[in-house]
Amino acid sequence: MNHKKQILGKNCYCGSLITFESCCQKFINFSQNPKSAEDLMRSRYSAYATQAIDYLIATTAFFQRQSLSKREVLIWSQSNQWNKLEIIESTTNTVEFKAYYTNSKKLSFIHHEKSTFIIENGKWCYVDGKFY
Repeated sequence: MNHKKQILGKNCYCGSLITFESCCQKFINFSQNPKSAEDLMRSRYSAYATQAIDYLIATTAFFQRQSLSKREVLIWSQSNQWNKLEIIESTTNTVEFKAYYTNSKKLSFIHHEKSTFIIENGKWCYVDGKFY
């Protein structure tokens, strides 16, 4: 897996008050499966922050994967500094969130999305999102 290391003991990228090792890392390294759509969404944010591209692709619904370019996902992940995740609302299969990031030109942006998730082969997967 080709992804960034985080300083041990720091809070998780997803904004939880526990360490990355105790939070999203167990999902990203495929040792556990997220138990909810929100857990998956949080771990996917952390995967963007750590460039865990294989995880991002593996957790995308099968029928959506063929439209993904591993190279483009990696470039998007690497070209931004992921600053903060804010969960607005979470239901059984949707999560509305704001992802705060800074691009390579040091411009700040907010990615506001309401994502839809499904369970596929017993695991939560990202389907798509409505962007605001």
